[in-house]
Amino acid sequence: QVQLVESGGGLVQAGDSLRLSCVASWATFSSRTGGWFRQAPGKEREFVATISRSGGNQIYADSVKGRFAVSRDNAKNTMYLQMNNLKPEETAVYYCASTVPSYSGAGIMPYEYNIWGQGTQVTVSS
Repeated sequence: QVQLVESGGGLVQAGDSLRLSCVASWATFSSRTGGWFRQAPGKEREFVATISRSGGNQIYADSVKGRFAVSRDNAKNTMYLQMNNLKPEETAVYYCASTVPSYSGAGIMPYEYNIWGQGTQVTVSS
């Protein structure tokens, strides 16, 4: 079964850090662009970051630039999201996602992804 499984969420205070992990269940994760999105209650799913197949290129939402870092370890079929200096307004369910193989788009829109994880809750208290 092809799936993505996130972990690493939790309850933190404003200014704290968290690292999310996303493990792919199939061996060819390296052939797909990876992305992170988040969704707060009552809001639409929001782009956070994307990373190219090799890991050499990343794109970030303006709101997280300089604080978040996306990375991947293709040998482990795993993608990460390091989140620093978290803010209360960033409380949301965080999702990782994967495109189809060899996808060449930017990867900043939800419709570009065909496989999604179940999400992990991140709560930032003030």
